[in-house]
Amino acid sequence: MRNRIRIEDVAQIAGVSTATVSRALSQPERVRQDTRELVQRAVEKLGYVPDAAGRALASGCTRTVGCVIPTLDHAIFARSTHALQIALARAGYQLLVASHNYDPVQELALVQALQQRGVDALVLVGAEHHKQLWKSLTEWRNPVLLTWACDPRLPSVGFDNHAIGALATQHLLDLGHRCIGMISGYTEHNDRAKSRVAGLRDTLAKAGLTLASDQLSEQALNISGGRLGLTALRKAKNPPTAIVCGNDLLATGALLEAQRQGLNVPNDLSICGIDNHELAAEVNPGLTTVNLPTQDLGRIAATQILASLTGEPIAQQSLLPFELLVRGTTSALQNSRA
Repeated sequence: MRNRIRIEDVAQIAGVSTATVSRALSQPERVRQDTRELVQRAVEKLGYVPDAAGRALASGCTRTVGCVIPTLDHAIFARSTHALQIALARAGYQLLVASHNYDPVQELALVQALQQRGVDALVLVGAEHHKQLWKSLTEWRNPVLLTWACDPRLPSVGFDNHAIGALATQHLLDLGHRCIGMISGYTEHNDRAKSRVAGLRDTLAKAGLTLASDQLSEQALNISGGRLGLTALRKAKNPPTAIVCGNDLLATGALLEAQRQGLNVPNDLSICGIDNHELAAEVNPGLTTVNLPTQDLGRIAATQILASLTGEPIAQQSLLPFELLVRGTTSALQNSRA
Protein backbone atom coordinates (compact mmCIF):
# COMPACT_ATOMS: atom_id res chain seq x y z
CA MET A 1 0.00 0.00 0.00
CA ARG A 2 1.37 3.37 -0.99
CA ASN A 3 2.28 5.64 1.92
CA ARG A 4 0.26 8.84 2.11
CA ILE A 5 2.21 11.94 1.13
CA ARG A 6 2.47 14.32 4.09
CA ILE A 7 2.98 18.06 4.29
CA GLU A 8 6.40 17.33 5.84
CA ASP A 9 7.41 15.59 2.60
CA VAL A 10 6.46 18.64 0.57
CA ALA A 11 8.39 20.92 2.94
CA GLN A 12 11.53 18.75 2.63
CA ILE A 13 11.44 18.73 -1.18
CA ALA A 14 10.73 22.48 -1.35
CA GLY A 15 13.34 23.32 1.25
CA VAL A 16 10.95 25.32 3.42
CA SER A 17 9.12 24.86 6.70
CA THR A 18 5.79 23.05 7.03
CA ALA A 19 4.26 26.37 8.13
CA THR A 20 5.37 27.95 4.86
CA VAL A 21 3.87 25.09 2.85
CA SER A 22 0.60 25.44 4.74
CA ARG A 23 0.54 29.19 4.17
CA ALA A 24 1.41 28.84 0.47
CA LEU A 25 -1.54 26.49 -0.02
CA SER A 26 -4.13 28.22 2.16
CA GLN A 27 -3.10 31.89 1.91
CA PRO A 28 -0.94 32.19 -1.22
CA GLU A 29 -1.22 35.97 -1.29
CA ARG A 30 0.89 36.07 1.90
CA VAL A 31 3.79 34.10 0.39
CA ARG A 32 6.45 35.36 -2.02
CA GLN A 33 5.97 34.20 -5.60
CA ASP A 34 9.31 32.35 -5.80
CA THR A 35 8.47 30.46 -2.61
CA ARG A 36 4.98 29.63 -3.90
CA GLU A 37 6.55 28.21 -7.04
CA LEU A 38 8.94 26.03 -5.01
CA VAL A 39 6.03 24.66 -3.02
CA GLN A 40 3.90 24.12 -6.12
CA ARG A 41 6.66 22.18 -7.87
CA ALA A 42 7.07 19.97 -4.80
CA VAL A 43 3.31 19.41 -4.62
CA GLU A 44 3.20 18.40 -8.28
CA LYS A 45 6.26 16.14 -8.01
CA LEU A 46 4.89 14.25 -5.02
CA GLY A 47 1.22 14.33 -6.04
CA TYR A 48 0.35 15.84 -2.68
CA VAL A 49 -3.36 16.42 -1.98
CA PRO A 50 -3.96 18.84 0.93
CA ASP A 51 -6.37 17.83 3.65
CA ALA A 52 -9.09 20.39 2.94
CA ALA A 53 -11.11 19.53 6.03
CA GLY A 54 -8.10 19.92 8.28
CA ARG A 55 -7.10 23.21 6.69
CA ALA A 56 -10.63 24.55 7.06
CA LEU A 57 -10.80 23.51 10.70
CA ALA A 58 -7.46 25.14 11.46
CA SER A 59 -8.06 28.37 9.57
CA GLY A 60 -11.79 28.83 10.02
CA CYS A 61 -12.25 29.14 6.24
CA THR A 62 -12.61 26.77 3.30
CA ARG A 63 -11.31 29.08 0.56
CA THR A 64 -14.45 28.36 -1.43
CA VAL A 65 -17.05 30.78 -2.80
CA GLY A 66 -20.56 29.70 -3.71
CA CYS A 67 -22.20 31.09 -6.85
CA VAL A 68 -25.88 30.43 -7.60
CA ILE A 69 -27.08 31.53 -11.04
CA PRO A 70 -30.45 31.20 -12.82
CA THR A 71 -29.22 28.84 -15.54
CA LEU A 72 -26.10 27.22 -16.97
CA ASP A 73 -27.66 27.34 -20.44
CA HIS A 74 -26.97 31.01 -21.26
CA ALA A 75 -23.65 32.27 -22.58
CA ILE A 76 -23.98 35.58 -20.73
CA PHE A 77 -23.96 33.84 -17.35
CA ALA A 78 -21.21 31.47 -18.51
CA ARG A 79 -18.95 34.41 -19.48
CA SER A 80 -19.38 36.32 -16.24
CA THR A 81 -19.08 33.18 -14.10
CA HIS A 82 -15.94 32.09 -15.96
CA ALA A 83 -14.31 35.48 -15.37
CA LEU A 84 -15.30 35.27 -11.69
CA GLN A 85 -13.81 31.78 -11.39
CA ILE A 86 -10.49 32.74 -13.00
CA ALA A 87 -10.04 35.79 -10.77
CA LEU A 88 -10.88 33.84 -7.60
CA ALA A 89 -8.58 30.97 -8.58
CA ARG A 90 -5.67 33.37 -8.89
CA ALA A 91 -6.26 34.29 -5.27
CA GLY A 92 -6.44 30.65 -4.18
CA TYR A 93 -10.22 30.28 -4.00
CA GLN A 94 -12.40 27.65 -5.62
CA LEU A 95 -15.80 28.56 -7.06
CA LEU A 96 -18.73 26.21 -6.45
CA VAL A 97 -21.49 26.85 -9.03
CA ALA A 98 -25.15 25.82 -8.95
CA SER A 99 -28.21 26.84 -10.98
CA HIS A 100 -31.86 27.10 -9.94
CA ASN A 101 -33.70 27.50 -13.28
CA TYR A 102 -35.50 30.66 -12.08
CA ASP A 103 -37.08 28.75 -9.16
CA PRO A 104 -36.80 30.76 -5.90
CA VAL A 105 -37.51 27.71 -3.73
CA GLN A 106 -34.72 25.76 -5.40
CA GLU A 107 -32.42 28.76 -5.09
CA LEU A 108 -33.12 28.89 -1.35
CA ALA A 109 -32.25 25.20 -0.99
CA LEU A 110 -29.03 25.59 -2.98
CA VAL A 111 -27.87 28.59 -0.95
CA GLN A 112 -28.58 26.78 2.31
CA ALA A 113 -26.61 23.74 1.07
CA LEU A 114 -23.63 25.94 0.18
CA GLN A 115 -23.78 27.65 3.57
CA GLN A 116 -23.80 24.25 5.27
CA ARG A 117 -20.74 23.26 3.23
CA GLY A 118 -18.97 26.22 4.79
CA VAL A 119 -18.40 28.49 1.80
CA ASP A 120 -16.64 31.70 2.75
CA ALA A 121 -18.86 33.93 0.58
CA LEU A 122 -21.81 33.84 -1.80
CA VAL A 123 -22.47 35.40 -5.21
CA LEU A 124 -26.08 35.55 -6.42
CA VAL A 125 -27.84 36.93 -9.50
CA GLY A 126 -30.52 39.60 -9.34
CA ALA A 127 -32.47 41.25 -6.56
CA GLU A 128 -35.62 39.11 -6.55
CA HIS A 129 -35.30 36.23 -4.09
CA HIS A 130 -37.40 34.12 -1.73
CA LYS A 131 -38.40 36.02 1.43
CA GLN A 132 -36.72 33.41 3.61
CA LEU A 133 -33.54 33.70 1.57
CA TRP A 134 -33.38 37.44 2.08
CA LYS A 135 -33.67 36.87 5.83
CA SER A 136 -30.94 34.24 5.75
CA LEU A 137 -28.58 36.40 3.71
CA THR A 138 -28.93 39.50 5.87
CA GLU A 139 -28.29 37.44 9.03
CA TRP A 140 -25.32 35.49 7.61
CA ARG A 141 -21.98 36.81 8.80
CA ASN A 142 -20.06 36.03 5.62
CA PRO A 143 -19.89 38.26 2.53
CA VAL A 144 -22.76 38.16 0.02
CA LEU A 145 -22.67 39.91 -3.34
CA LEU A 146 -25.55 40.44 -5.76
CA THR A 147 -24.78 40.63 -9.48
CA TRP A 148 -26.58 41.72 -12.68
CA ALA A 149 -28.82 44.07 -10.67
CA CYS A 150 -28.44 46.36 -7.67
CA ASP A 151 -30.31 46.37 -4.37
CA PRO A 152 -29.59 48.63 -1.37
CA ARG A 153 -29.96 45.73 1.07
CA LEU A 154 -26.71 44.05 -0.01
CA PRO A 155 -23.51 44.97 -1.87
CA SER A 156 -24.20 44.71 -5.60
CA VAL A 157 -22.38 44.76 -8.94
CA GLY A 158 -24.69 45.00 -11.91
CA PHE A 159 -26.53 47.00 -14.52
CA ASP A 160 -29.39 49.49 -14.53
CA ASN A 161 -31.73 47.18 -16.41
CA HIS A 162 -34.48 49.82 -16.59
CA ALA A 163 -32.04 52.14 -18.37
CA ILE A 164 -31.00 49.31 -20.72
CA GLY A 165 -34.59 48.81 -21.85
CA ALA A 166 -34.99 52.57 -22.16
CA LEU A 167 -31.84 52.94 -24.31
CA ALA A 168 -32.96 50.31 -26.81
CA THR A 169 -36.43 51.84 -27.01
CA GLN A 170 -35.18 55.39 -27.42
CA HIS A 171 -32.99 54.27 -30.31
CA LEU A 172 -36.06 52.98 -32.15
CA LEU A 173 -38.06 56.11 -31.31
CA ASP A 174 -35.24 58.25 -32.69
CA LEU A 175 -35.51 56.29 -35.95
CA GLY A 176 -39.16 57.34 -36.21
CA HIS A 177 -40.87 54.18 -35.00
CA ARG A 178 -44.08 54.72 -33.04
CA CYS A 179 -45.39 51.16 -32.87
CA ILE A 180 -42.79 49.29 -30.83
CA GLY A 181 -43.20 45.83 -29.34
CA MET A 182 -41.08 43.64 -27.08
CA ILE A 183 -40.12 39.98 -26.85
CA SER A 184 -39.06 39.49 -23.24
CA GLY A 185 -37.92 36.61 -21.10
CA TYR A 186 -40.47 35.43 -18.56
CA THR A 187 -40.76 38.20 -15.98
CA GLU A 188 -41.88 35.96 -13.10
CA HIS A 189 -38.94 35.61 -10.65
CA ASN A 190 -36.74 37.63 -13.01
CA ASP A 191 -36.21 41.24 -11.91
CA ARG A 192 -33.85 41.93 -14.82
CA ALA A 193 -36.55 41.09 -17.38
CA LYS A 194 -39.16 43.08 -15.43
CA SER A 195 -36.93 46.14 -15.31
CA ARG A 196 -36.17 46.02 -19.03
CA VAL A 197 -39.86 45.82 -19.88
CA ALA A 198 -40.52 48.71 -17.49
CA GLY A 199 -37.77 50.73 -19.18
CA LEU A 200 -39.49 50.22 -22.53
CA ARG A 201 -42.95 51.11 -21.16
CA ASP A 202 -41.73 54.26 -19.41
CA THR A 203 -39.80 55.46 -22.47
CA LEU A 204 -42.84 54.95 -24.67
CA ALA A 205 -44.99 56.81 -22.14
CA LYS A 206 -42.67 59.82 -22.26
CA ALA A 207 -43.26 59.88 -26.02
CA GLY A 208 -47.04 59.69 -25.51
CA LEU A 209 -47.17 56.03 -26.56
CA THR A 210 -48.23 52.77 -24.92
CA LEU A 211 -47.32 49.11 -25.11
CA ALA A 212 -50.46 47.13 -25.90
CA SER A 213 -50.86 43.73 -24.25
CA ASP A 214 -50.60 41.96 -27.60
CA GLN A 215 -47.36 43.84 -28.37
CA LEU A 216 -45.50 42.11 -25.52
CA SER A 217 -44.59 38.43 -25.73
CA GLU A 218 -42.84 36.60 -22.86
CA GLN A 219 -40.81 33.62 -24.00
CA ALA A 220 -37.97 31.33 -22.98
CA LEU A 221 -34.66 33.12 -23.41
CA ASN A 222 -33.50 31.23 -26.49
CA ILE A 223 -33.69 31.32 -30.29
CA SER A 224 -36.87 29.27 -30.35
CA GLY A 225 -38.45 31.77 -27.95
CA GLY A 226 -37.53 34.57 -30.34
CA ARG A 227 -39.22 32.78 -33.23
CA LEU A 228 -42.38 32.22 -31.19
CA GLY A 229 -42.37 35.81 -29.97
CA LEU A 230 -42.04 37.23 -33.46
CA THR A 231 -44.93 35.12 -34.68
CA ALA A 232 -47.08 36.27 -31.74
CA LEU A 233 -46.31 39.97 -32.30
CA ARG A 234 -47.11 39.70 -35.99
CA LYS A 235 -50.64 38.69 -34.96
CA ALA A 236 -51.14 41.83 -32.85
CA LYS A 237 -53.95 44.23 -33.77
CA ASN A 238 -51.24 46.74 -34.66
CA PRO A 239 -48.13 44.72 -35.51
CA PRO A 240 -44.98 46.55 -34.36
CA THR A 241 -42.65 48.13 -36.89
CA ALA A 242 -39.80 47.66 -34.41
CA ILE A 243 -39.10 45.17 -31.63
CA VAL A 244 -36.87 45.25 -28.56
CA CYS A 245 -35.76 41.79 -27.44
CA GLY A 246 -34.77 40.91 -23.88
CA ASN A 247 -31.53 39.32 -25.04
CA ASP A 248 -29.67 38.57 -28.24
CA LEU A 249 -30.84 34.95 -28.49
CA LEU A 250 -34.43 36.17 -28.59
CA ALA A 251 -33.41 38.81 -31.13
CA THR A 252 -31.63 36.23 -33.29
CA GLY A 253 -34.70 33.99 -33.24
CA ALA A 254 -36.92 36.95 -34.13
CA LEU A 255 -34.61 37.88 -37.02
CA LEU A 256 -34.53 34.35 -38.41
CA GLU A 257 -38.29 33.97 -38.14
CA ALA A 258 -38.94 37.36 -39.74
CA GLN A 259 -36.75 36.36 -42.66
CA ARG A 260 -38.50 32.98 -42.90
CA GLN A 261 -41.84 34.80 -43.10
CA GLY A 262 -40.56 36.92 -45.98
CA LEU A 263 -39.92 40.15 -44.06
CA ASN A 264 -36.94 42.32 -44.86
CA VAL A 265 -35.02 43.37 -41.75
CA PRO A 266 -34.64 46.31 -41.28
CA ASN A 267 -36.79 47.68 -44.14
CA ASP A 268 -39.98 45.93 -43.00
CA LEU A 269 -39.08 45.46 -39.34
CA SER A 270 -36.36 46.75 -37.02
CA ILE A 271 -35.00 44.50 -34.26
CA CYS A 272 -32.79 45.44 -31.32
CA GLY A 273 -31.27 42.97 -28.87
CA ILE A 274 -29.50 43.19 -25.52
CA ASP A 275 -26.17 41.61 -24.35
CA ASN A 276 -23.92 41.66 -27.45
CA HIS A 277 -23.76 37.88 -27.66
CA GLU A 278 -21.14 36.62 -30.12
CA LEU A 279 -23.98 35.71 -32.52
CA ALA A 280 -24.90 39.39 -32.83
CA ALA A 281 -22.01 40.17 -35.15
CA GLU A 282 -22.33 36.91 -37.12
CA VAL A 283 -25.96 37.00 -38.28
CA ASN A 284 -26.94 38.81 -41.48
CA PRO A 285 -27.68 41.63 -41.11
CA GLY A 286 -25.62 42.23 -37.99
CA LEU A 287 -27.73 42.65 -34.86
CA THR A 288 -28.15 46.07 -33.27
CA THR A 289 -27.81 45.48 -29.54
CA VAL A 290 -26.96 46.94 -26.14
CA ASN A 291 -23.46 45.82 -25.20
CA LEU A 292 -23.12 44.58 -21.60
CA PRO A 293 -19.54 44.02 -20.33
CA THR A 294 -20.30 40.65 -18.75
CA GLN A 295 -16.69 39.58 -18.28
CA ASP A 296 -15.97 42.84 -16.48
CA LEU A 297 -18.89 42.05 -14.20
CA GLY A 298 -17.30 38.72 -13.24
CA ARG A 299 -13.87 40.25 -12.62
CA ILE A 300 -15.25 43.13 -10.55
CA ALA A 301 -17.43 40.72 -8.56
CA ALA A 302 -14.31 38.71 -7.69
CA THR A 303 -12.47 41.86 -6.62
CA GLN A 304 -15.37 42.84 -4.37
CA ILE A 305 -15.64 39.39 -2.80
CA LEU A 306 -11.90 39.15 -2.15
CA ALA A 307 -11.87 42.61 -0.59
CA SER A 308 -14.80 41.68 1.66
CA LEU A 309 -13.05 38.50 2.79
CA THR A 310 -10.04 40.53 3.94
CA GLY A 311 -12.16 43.15 5.67
CA GLU A 312 -11.51 45.90 3.14
CA PRO A 313 -14.30 48.42 2.47
CA ILE A 314 -16.16 47.99 -0.84
CA ALA A 315 -18.69 50.03 -2.76
CA GLN A 316 -22.23 49.18 -1.73
CA GLN A 317 -23.54 49.61 -5.28
CA SER A 318 -21.47 49.33 -8.46
CA LEU A 319 -23.37 50.06 -11.67
CA LEU A 320 -21.45 49.07 -14.80
CA PRO A 321 -21.61 51.06 -18.05
CA PHE A 322 -23.29 49.81 -21.22
CA GLU A 323 -23.60 51.12 -24.76
CA LEU A 324 -25.72 50.81 -27.87
CA LEU A 325 -24.05 49.06 -30.81
CA VAL A 326 -25.87 49.96 -34.03
CA ARG A 327 -25.57 47.35 -36.73
CA GLY A 328 -27.85 46.34 -39.58
CA THR A 329 -31.14 45.25 -38.01
CA THR A 330 -32.45 48.75 -37.22
CA SER A 331 -33.20 51.60 -39.60
CA ALA A 332 -35.43 54.64 -39.97
CA LEU A 333 -39.15 53.97 -40.30
CA GLN A 334 -40.06 53.65 -43.96
CA ASN A 335 -42.85 55.89 -45.23
CA SER A 336 -44.71 52.85 -46.53
CA ARG A 337 -45.09 51.64 -42.94
CA ALA A 338 -46.05 54.99 -41.40
